[in-house]
Amino acid sequence: MFRLDPKQAVLDHIAATTGSGADKSLSPEAERIIAAPVEGTLSQSVISGVAQALEAILISAIGYVIYSLYLGTSENIFYVPVILATGLLTNVATNIAASHRIIIYRELIGQMTRVLAAWSGVVAVLMVGVFVFKAGDQISRVWLVSWYGVGAVALIAFRFALRSLIQRWTADGRLKRRTVIVGGGSDAEVLIEQIRLGASTDINLLGLFDDRVDERSPENVAGCAKLGRVADLVEFARRTPVDLVLVSMPLSAEKRVLQMLRTLWVLPVDIRLSAHMSQLKFTHHAYSYLGDVPVFDMADKPISDWNLVFKWLFDKIVAVVALILLSPIMLATAVLIKLDSKGPVFFRQNRHGFNNEIISVFKFRSMYTDRSDANAAKLVTKNDSRVTRVGRFIRKTSIDELPQLFNVLRGELSIVGPRPHAMQAKADNALYYEAVEGYFARHRVKPGITGWAQINGWRGETDTIDKIMQRVNHDLFYIEHWSILFDLYILVMTPISLFAKNENAY
Repeated sequence: MFRLDPKQAVLDHIAATTGSGADKSLSPEAERIIAAPVEGTLSQSVISGVAQALEAILISAIGYVIYSLYLGTSENIFYVPVILATGLLTNVATNIAASHRIIIYRELIGQMTRVLAAWSGVVAVLMVGVFVFKAGDQISRVWLVSWYGVGAVALIAFRFALRSLIQRWTADGRLKRRTVIVGGGSDAEVLIEQIRLGASTDINLLGLFDDRVDERSPENVAGCAKLGRVADLVEFARRTPVDLVLVSMPLSAEKRVLQMLRTLWVLPVDIRLSAHMSQLKFTHHAYSYLGDVPVFDMADKPISDWNLVFKWLFDKIVAVVALILLSPIMLATAVLIKLDSKGPVFFRQNRHGFNNEIISVFKFRSMYTDRSDANAAKLVTKNDSRVTRVGRFIRKTSIDELPQLFNVLRGELSIVGPRPHAMQAKADNALYYEAVEGYFARHRVKPGITGWAQINGWRGETDTIDKIMQRVNHDLFYIEHWSILFDLYILVMTPISLFAKNENAY
């Protein structure tokens, strides 16, 4: 996995977005692609997630059916938890075996070998557990062996059906990833031809981005239009979906490759370095493949595949439950706001969201209407005269953030993630992205109502560069180490941190 200096990444991104390094306007061809409707392709992440869920349910259901047929009406408290745990363990094992990828779904022998090896490992672990915990009297060996045999057959049948479905979708072109190539000239021409020969069902080529402007980088390469410079790709990817960035540069061009990666590091996309022109030969396992094109994995989306499904479910379930449980507090807050000062109950503010998109965030109004600051050009400080009496309390306790649960249901926020900042927020009179290293990289995931920075005391006023830097560093740590258990931990610790570490919240 690629690592780089976040400070340089921010400088490059500032240049791309402020005009100092590239013209902010995109080419007419790029604007045409942005304006065109996005084809109805299927999400590979969702397919993988659904396949994993169905496989776990299938294994658990088979275990329970065999239990019911074998033991009849007799009850044993050990069986149900063992069955459920085995279903989850099967999901973990098939992921360890790397069997839940679209490229693997297309295989026959390789896919079946991986799945059967994973299932055999799960049953072996289960048998060892029965022996270690001396549960032989509670768990029937006949049931276990029967479960293994029927489960193996069911998994093979399921994977055959899945393979057939994937092949049909592939033939229909419904699994293509929206892809751009960075680089131009003869190298890109060879790459494009190889994609058309072996990966045309996987890749939807949108165009090229290249910093060179001489004859080495013509405006059209093998039928693909040049859409702009590399810095323009940041704006392009913000305005239209891009799944994959494929870099067509020789490994020997180390300086160019690093410069490109510093610019694109802030994007929530997969970045692959093509090895099609490399004279160096590595082992087969050193590459991943797009069709028959070998590539090196340089950067991945922070949250993808099954994790994306888990994150979506976590957000929706927690948001609905929280709205139900906290509705009396929210209703009481609304009444107190109306009694305390004139103006609306809610306040809406534009903030940076996922991939730098602009979102409108809901909050309970905590300031006097005639003194509100929609752009947050001036941070709220201790004893700020703009804040109402009720506002001081709801800001201190973060009750003013509760309406953002509606943003979660709308898909604009997550429950847990980097906090979205106001557009003009400053530290030491400098905009956040000018003041801190790695700032834009925090937008590679969806922002959240609470986050790792908040439970560690970095919430509220960010009047100094050190404070906002601490926030960003915690946000980047969260992105790098994300897991659903990490989200759960942050959620549990949030109410505790409100009372233990709230000295900066005014």
